Amino acid sequence: MRLRTLLATTAAALAAATCLTAAGPAGAQQNRAHHACSTTVSIDRFSDALDKTTYDGTYVGNLSALAPDRHRTVAALSDRSALFRLDARTLRPEDVIPLADENGAALDSEGLVVDRDGTYLVSSETEPTVRRYSRDGKILDRLSVPEELGTRARTNGSFEGLTLLPGGRTLVASMEYALTGDPDDQVRLQTWRRTAHGDFRLGAQYTYTTDRGLGVTEVTATPDGRLLVLERGFTSGVGNTVRLYLADRHGTVYDKTLLADLADCPSLGATAKQPQPNPLLDNIEGMVVTGRDHGRLKVLLVSDDNQNASQTTRLYALRVRL
Repeated sequence: MRLRTLLATTAAALAAATCLTAAGPAGAQQNRAHHACSTTVSIDRFSDALDKTTYDGTYVGNLSALAPDRHRTVAALSDRSALFRLDARTLRPEDVIPLADENGAALDSEGLVVDRDGTYLVSSETEPTVRRYSRDGKILDRLSVPEELGTRARTNGSFEGLTLLPGGRTLVASMEYALTGDPDDQVRLQTWRRTAHGDFRLGAQYTYTTDRGLGVTEVTATPDGRLLVLERGFTSGVGNTVRLYLADRHGTVYDKTLLADLADCPSLGATAKQPQPNPLLDNIEGMVVTGRDHGRLKVLLVSDDNQNASQTTRLYALRVRL
């Protein structure tokens, strides 16, 4: 199935899942204005349809990454060693693929890319690693990683985001937090370059500066080669901070521009199971660009509920003007 068709189907599925009535052109424009999170970002809808559900004996939650997949599906990665294929129309799971490391042990899988041949590139923040898996979950390859990213990484603070730049030649993995010895607000972005044989070899490394107390939970390439960056933090008794940035590379540094603080989005009737500055918010970790509409990017987010009764697995449909 062509990617454009898949993305259109995905957007339609989100609308159905949240039971929102489609508006005409004038109504749609007015609706987006009322749903503004900032001058450049608006939220169309959200869905809690997957929250606290199971499929084939596997808990459908702990979701940390999303990617458009083949055959009318959307890939959703759980950080508990499972990859779901969701039907693009209903967003209901239709398949689950167990993942493991080379010894059959569980992964803390956080980042996901569906490569051009349909295989899955999955990052783990435990080692850290990036592995390639077949469509049925078999390990095909393991990318080289600089030793310092493992020896100096903070616990549960390494490869959280993964994206493939336009053209498919450069893979980017983002650390969640700074390495030991680096400034607390400076995270590393590691790249790999695709060779003529189709595999990836280590490339350049870049830096990105986070807001105080926040970490990078996802990076997603825009069609022009820049990065959308999700920064997230959590304060007990207060809730989550989630900010969306646009990052542009200059030399070895990515500069950033704030697109929206998601606490400023309208709540759209959402409820929270724990204190939040906005009941719409939760532990948002996954993000993918799903298409364009009238000059805006369609962006899909997902929250990781940590299999916790006080958190929610929630999908968010945004529109972003760059």
